[in-house]
Amino acid sequence: MSTIQPPAEFDRVWRVQPSKGWLSLKLGELWEYRELLFFLTWRDIKIRYKQTALGAAWAALQPLLTMAVFSLFFGRLAKVPSDGIPYPLFSFSALVPWTFFTYGLTQASTSLTGNTNLLTKVYFPRLAIPIGTVLSGAVDLLIGLVLVFGMTAIYRVPPTWHLLWLPLFMAMAAVASLGAGLWLSALNVEYRDVRYVVPFLSQFWMFATPIAYSSSLLHEPWRTLYGINPMVGVVDGFRWAILGRGAAPGISTVISGCVGVALAVGGAFYFRRMERTFADRI
Repeated sequence: MSTIQPPAEFDRVWRVQPSKGWLSLKLGELWEYRELLFFLTWRDIKIRYKQTALGAAWAALQPLLTMAVFSLFFGRLAKVPSDGIPYPLFSFSALVPWTFFTYGLTQASTSLTGNTNLLTKVYFPRLAIPIGTVLSGAVDLLIGLVLVFGMTAIYRVPPTWHLLWLPLFMAMAAVASLGAGLWLSALNVEYRDVRYVVPFLSQFWMFATPIAYSSSLLHEPWRTLYGINPMVGVVDGFRWAILGRGAAPGISTVISGCVGVALAVGGAFYFRRMERTFADRI
């Protein structure tokens, strides 16, 4: 009578114990779960517009209404300089990347607490949740860009070769949004006060970014120092790439990009360090 031999892997002893210290990001593992990342992103997109009367039109209404308010109070009443660009176009070209950034930051901060059942029952790279949340905002970004190009046609602003730089500034916005979202999502598991801090942080960050005004109002060395805000390089870059006006990317843009990358890398390592406690504390 023949016997069935168990596979060799059953002869191994696997010891499961909590990790210690700073962990590697395991980006290779995240790549193996790329299909899950795609479905998490698609799920967030569908949930956002499910059972809404206007659907994807909300992606356009928010920056358009904000542009109308800014144009009235900052453009018409306060007479804020707009570098020779019609103020509605000036503000809207900045609101499009800003709306993408703040959506990713806000939604990623609560992405872990909103997926409690998934986190406590199934293993997968936890980084996929905030990354998918940020990527889902790309739909709104693309809709906003279509509207921006429509406005440039209305105001007869011709496109230039600067548009070739636009994907870089889009990537910078995504990296900055993801970096802030990773920090806030991990902190939100530990301290639920974060959900009260995020709205204030978003408002403060918006007025610290040259959306309603031009960064050209600042002189050196303050203008270079202003680049510590990672969204400064993004907003200035969007205006330069789409409208062909303003200063070309320089040291301020480089600083913004470096800060955004540092924010994302630091946030990813902090997220991985705190990941071991998510299932217990959530």
